[in-house]
Amino acid sequence: EIPALIEELHVCLQEVIRKPGARSTTGSFLSGGLDSSSISGTLARVSDTAAKTFSVGFGDNEYDELKFARIAIEEFECDSFEYQMTPQDIVNVFPKIAAQFDEPFGNSSAAPTYFCAKLAADNGVSDLLAGDGGDEIFGGNERYVRHRIFEFYNRLPGWLRTGLIEPATRLVHPDSRVMPLRKARSYVDQALIPLPERFESWNLAYREGSEQMLTTQFSESIDKDGPFQIMQSVWNAAPSDDLLEKMLWYDWHFTLADSDLRKVGTMCELANVRVSYPLLSDPIVALSNRVHPKMKINGTDLRVFFKDAMKGFLPPQIINKKKHGFGLPFGLWLKTDSNLRDLIYTNLSGLKKRQIVRTDFIDNVVQAHHAGHASYYGYILWDLAMLEAWLACHEDSASIGNT
Repeated sequence: EIPALIEELHVCLQEVIRKPGARSTTGSFLSGGLDSSSISGTLARVSDTAAKTFSVGFGDNEYDELKFARIAIEEFECDSFEYQMTPQDIVNVFPKIAAQFDEPFGNSSAAPTYFCAKLAADNGVSDLLAGDGGDEIFGGNERYVRHRIFEFYNRLPGWLRTGLIEPATRLVHPDSRVMPLRKARSYVDQALIPLPERFESWNLAYREGSEQMLTTQFSESIDKDGPFQIMQSVWNAAPSDDLLEKMLWYDWHFTLADSDLRKVGTMCELANVRVSYPLLSDPIVALSNRVHPKMKINGTDLRVFFKDAMKGFLPPQIINKKKHGFGLPFGLWLKTDSNLRDLIYTNLSGLKKRQIVRTDFIDNVVQAHHAGHASYYGYILWDLAMLEAWLACHEDSASIGNT
């Protein structure tokens, strides 16, 4: 059955990509990851001319995947185009990104997506193929494994959990210097948070709570439980009781529909190119639903079926590479580039005046960025600054924060 599914996957990919790929004005995003390399390689296979691929670099080894993109380019003899982003690029495009969305949108990878799409438009491409969706249909996100491990705890006998493990871990201080004990306490604390709420446990706003983040006046004007009720309703509506299938279903609604596809589609619109998502075509999604969960994730191995399907087609370096994502070193740049710092801090000053987010919360995040994890707190500062930028360019239509 598996060999037949693999063959069917390749046939479906070729059929889905062949139609837009037949045009000389079609290209593909290429990050060097499994999905974009599969799309770019298939485009090269079905095209009469060299496939046009578009990649973005950041000049930072921790974030830059161009070396993997170049492996795919060499393998498939692509006509490749690369753009090296700089902090000044963010300064130039930040207000345009904010203005393009119809609601505040905080995903900072919108910036490299825009520059990649603009690179394609500047080189005569009108249609782009994107690899979004592969993780959510074939099981590629590391959190799927992480939450399965948390759920293992909840399958232990109740007497063991409540009578022994939880009382013992409560004796451990959350900031204990003894790493094994601190990890045990953290594991139990997170395992006790029910899904889907636990998905937000990484989120600083969730950890701090609305009282620490929002002004009293604004907090009293909103339904703080509303987002969790929506999350729970989607989780409950999943057509399967299998944990992985429920997580995939959940991500179709939030990670894909509300974040990734909105980001890519909106940035491509800003760059004046069309975009399609071959891995989310009807035949491939239908095929993925016939792949058993154990063929998607085996133990801690992600995307087992899809990786097996791409063996012999993609270079092994790409198949075996550690999952990276499409982030940018914003938090690091914010520490070193004065123009970027001026842009962000100006927006933060404007946000303080709106009496939505507490001034001390903003100041604490700025301080934590200076002293702590630059990348993590940098993303939060991006979100806060983008909120202000969005409000500033939607003053007429946004009633929030204008009183």
